[in-house]
Amino acid sequence: MAYVRHGTARYGSTDITTPQAYARVRLDPVVGAAIADAYLAAPIRDERAYPAYAAFCRETVRQYHFLVGRVEFGGLGIEVRVVDIDPYPDVASMVDDVRRRRLKVWASAASGNPHPFLGDGENDMFRAVHDVFGHAATGRGFDRHGEEAAWLKHSTMYSPLARRALATETRGQNCARIFRFGGDRFPEQKAVLLPRLFSDPRSVSVRRADAELGVRAPR
Repeated sequence: MAYVRHGTARYGSTDITTPQAYARVRLDPVVGAAIADAYLAAPIRDERAYPAYAAFCRETVRQYHFLVGRVEFGGLGIEVRVVDIDPYPDVASMVDDVRRRRLKVWASAASGNPHPFLGDGENDMFRAVHDVFGHAATGRGFDRHGEEAAWLKHSTMYSPLARRALATETRGQNCARIFRFGGDRFPEQKAVLLPRLFSDPRSVSVRRADAELGVRAPR
C-alpha cells in the first residue's frame, strides 16, 4: 500500500524496484531446499554471527520505532498489539489491518520456540516490521514465493552486515519450515549465518517475461 511504500523510501530503503515486480518473485525449489538444509545443519548459535545479529537487532528496533511513531513526528503511526494466537489466516487479513494503521503480532513468548540471541520483545518487534515492510509492502503471502518476495523487499532496509542475520531469520527459517517440515511448524530458532550466497538479493529468481527486478546488490 502506498503509505507503507512511501514510508520505506523515506526511511532510507535502497529499493529501486517497482511494486509490480514483487509479484514476479519466485523461490526455486532447488534453492529453497539447499537453504533449508544449510539452516538445519547449522548449530543453534555461532559466536561469529553475533556482530551481524547485534546490527540486526539495533536496526530492527529503529525500524519498529519508525513503524509505531506518531505520523506528525514522521512515523507511520501503526498501532501494534501482541497477541497469544496466530492472528491472521492469510495476508489479505493482515493487509486490511495495516491499511487501518493497526497490526496484531503473534507473541514470541507464546510460540514455545525461544530465540538464542533476541529477547521475546525484540523478536516481536521483528515480526511486526517484517509483516509490514516485507509482506504488506509487497502484498505477498506466506507461501514460499511470498516469503521470498517479503525477504527481498525487507532486506533493502538493512545494512549489509544485518542482512546476513535477516537471511537466517527469514529465508532460512521459512525454507526449513516449507521444504523440510511440510509448512506445518517452524524449526528451532538459531543465531547463525548461512552461506553468503543465501543473503544476496542477486540469487533471487524472477519471472522475466514481463520486466526485470531492480533491487540493488548488497553494498
